[in-house]
Amino acid sequence: MDPIADMLAAVRNANERRLREARVPFSTVKSGVLRILKEEGFIQDYRIEGDEKKRDLIIVLKYKGKRGKDPVIERLERVSTPGRRVYVGVEEIPRVRSGLGVAILSTPLGILTGKSARLQRVGGELLLRVW
Repeated sequence: MDPIADMLAAVRNANERRLREARVPFSTVKSGVLRILKEEGFIQDYRIEGDEKKRDLIIVLKYKGKRGKDPVIERLERVSTPGRRVYVGVEEIPRVRSGLGVAILSTPLGILTGKSARLQRVGGELLLRVW
């Protein structure tokens, strides 16, 4: 029922099993979220595979530590759900883990981080928090 939550679960499960990649069905919103996760350094990369009828997003996960086995993403937390939408104004955008994490919002200007939404003085739907 919730495609974004399904994507987050796929990433969590792949991190638990220390997999290199996770595969989820394509959507524009998921692609926007992955773009931000890549820009913020939480994932290594993502790509789109398949034809026009069936496209998938391949998420290349990132690990840290001496052996490269510790996931960079400690926690993915879905905030707004289809049953409970959470909207925030520009003054209410949360700072995640004192700036160590990222809030991701869906705004009229597209999918943005909390920091860039504050800079552009725009609020929106608080999709998720990552740290």
